[in-house]
Amino acid sequence: MDGFGAVLTNQTLLVAIAACLLAQGMKLVVTLVQLRQFQVSALFSAGGMPSAHSALVSALATSVGQTKGWSSPEFAIACMFAVIVMYDAAGVRQAAGKQAKVLNQIVDELFQEGEDLTPERLKELLGHTPLQVLAGLTLGIAIALIVGTIMGN
Repeated sequence: MDGFGAVLTNQTLLVAIAACLLAQGMKLVVTLVQLRQFQVSALFSAGGMPSAHSALVSALATSVGQTKGWSSPEFAIACMFAVIVMYDAAGVRQAAGKQAKVLNQIVDELFQEGEDLTPERLKELLGHTPLQVLAGLTLGIAIALIVGTIMGN
């Protein structure tokens, strides 16, 4: 069995992590362009452009396909995992964010009359739009293909 240090040479893992980190970094740039504000919090936020979740799982699946083969069971597993994560990011979490927005509006209206109670607001930006998921998907695939080409996979 390989030592734990072998984790640091696992190309598939490193490509997936790199894609996720790059996508999170790109959120900082997108926020800067859109809002003309430097918001470090964009580096740690869920939601936004591009989807880091989608970048991670698409880079993972692409790298598995390159290293294990496009017809391998490992690629099939990674691909289905990616589909589930991206569906969740754009579907379930997006819907939860919309529900949070409605609940926050209701709470705002209920406590509008100068009440001392200030309830905690729910996080509204939980999921991604289909465009954000597509951008993350494209970024993840591109990173995995570039690294795979450089490494000779």
